[in-house]
Amino acid sequence: MIVAQTTFRTATLSARQLDMAREALESEGRLDELAADLGFASETEVLKALGQALGMDFLETGTAQVDHGELARFPLKFIHRYGVFPVGRNNGSLVVATANPFNLHALDAISAAVGVSVAPVVTLPDELSRLVKTHLGVGAETVEDLIATREQQNDQIEILDEVEWDQSEAAEAAQQASVVRLVNEILVEAIEARASDIHLESQTEGVKIRYRIDGVLQRQPAPPQINRFQAAIISRLKIMAKMNIAERRVPQDGRIKLKVAGREIDLRVSIIPMLHGEGIVMRILDKDRMNFSLRGIGMDEDVYGQFRQLISQPHGIILVTGPTGSGKTTTLYSALSEIKDEKTKIITTEDPIEYQLDGINQIQVHTKVGLTFATSLRSILRHDPDVVLVGEIRDLETAENAVQASLTGHMVFSTLHTNDAAGAFMRMVDMGVEPFLVCSTVEGIMAQRLVRKLCPECCEPHVPVPGEVPEDFPLETCLRSGATIHRAVGCRHCRDTGYRGRMGIFELLATNDEVRRLASERAPTTLIKKAAMDAGMRTLRQDGWLKVCRGQTTVEEVIRVTKTD
Repeated sequence: MIVAQTTFRTATLSARQLDMAREALESEGRLDELAADLGFASETEVLKALGQALGMDFLETGTAQVDHGELARFPLKFIHRYGVFPVGRNNGSLVVATANPFNLHALDAISAAVGVSVAPVVTLPDELSRLVKTHLGVGAETVEDLIATREQQNDQIEILDEVEWDQSEAAEAAQQASVVRLVNEILVEAIEARASDIHLESQTEGVKIRYRIDGVLQRQPAPPQINRFQAAIISRLKIMAKMNIAERRVPQDGRIKLKVAGREIDLRVSIIPMLHGEGIVMRILDKDRMNFSLRGIGMDEDVYGQFRQLISQPHGIILVTGPTGSGKTTTLYSALSEIKDEKTKIITTEDPIEYQLDGINQIQVHTKVGLTFATSLRSILRHDPDVVLVGEIRDLETAENAVQASLTGHMVFSTLHTNDAAGAFMRMVDMGVEPFLVCSTVEGIMAQRLVRKLCPECCEPHVPVPGEVPEDFPLETCLRSGATIHRAVGCRHCRDTGYRGRMGIFELLATNDEVRRLASERAPTTLIKKAAMDAGMRTLRQDGWLKVCRGQTTVEEVIRVTKTD
């Protein structure tokens, strides 16, 4: 198979011009409006220059001779997901046409999927669309192809709840085979990428898809043609989540239950009307991927031993603090899993119940009918529990009920939104709880954050110089101990981020006599923190540096989620 090549002379692109072209391709999908700004006569000349700069041939319009055998073997989902088209073979490599030569992740994913090296060639977006329409357009979705595609999708994704829709035009558009497959593809791709959230955002230029992977949002490549399906995609997700498909003026919340590759997945769906259309965020809850173990979330042996001792006490309050998405619920679930047995009755009240735990009684808060954390906690105490988990202490009533429960011989677990462990005392006092009650019932406070773990496939040793790291980083201590510090690089296994997976960093404050005295006197948080550190508490920052010295994460990650002590 011969790929059309052209011989031409062009100006060398500067680093700034390359960045401008990359941003334009990611946002607009083409370069026709940017050509003049870059000093070129047309989009064709810009793409030729990019191809030359990146070592790729240019595929002239109308010259492609498509190998239909290669096309039949090529995974069709990659064509629409990455905006590529398989042309044929050349010297054993699969020739793939693309209008975005910067999308190297797509080329790596295709190479891994088909098992051969990929030789990319650059072409115009219009030529790429022509290839798709010519070879996959009219006649591509025959009845047999649709049946085969649906059977393939059903093998991979299944909606567990009954899907119902009316006969409106929007509902009919949402149930088209192409829209159903597109939505399924978005969901499956996110689950396979280990994403915790899917963001579908309505922008001026159309819909933008981003996945939150290991706590960081990553934009997903999508062809510009997806914008034509924006309304249908939103309607399809509303139908799946049992929302009002016609309501576009107020926020809506729903839930989707799926079975993907044999695993049951829950999606919490939130839709909010925004300036350019409705925005959707879906939280992915995959119980099979969760490991509710205190050691499994990154807790060191010394912290684990102390925390295990605290949660085994007969009564008192244990608080876990941190911002949204810092793993507080996972830590509490892990603590409950650690202490549950046939002799202990555990009841939780949550909003929402994220995971169903065997052997634990769970209550879903329902504020619209008056079932709040405070009211449910009062009722829970009549069911003779040993351990109670309150999803969050949000107000004075809930805080007072939690204190009362601990005073009457119950162990209470809950969460608070504070920046560090010492701040929890002042937070509860600010709610209106008497200081002497707070200091006499709170037995321990765990502050935590999540940092990304280094990808084991591509991380490399790195000895930083003093100017590269913050002043509080114990560089000399790390090097003297023989520790090996690593830095992130990026590869196909980690989607070129340099990180894969997350772990916790922890700050455990065990309440002692000095801390109780300071809390009862409404002492500033800084004094309480100093007293706890004098007693041996390791701060979030210090725990993060410890994990950097062990080669588990990087200096940049610790800086991202913590501040200087």
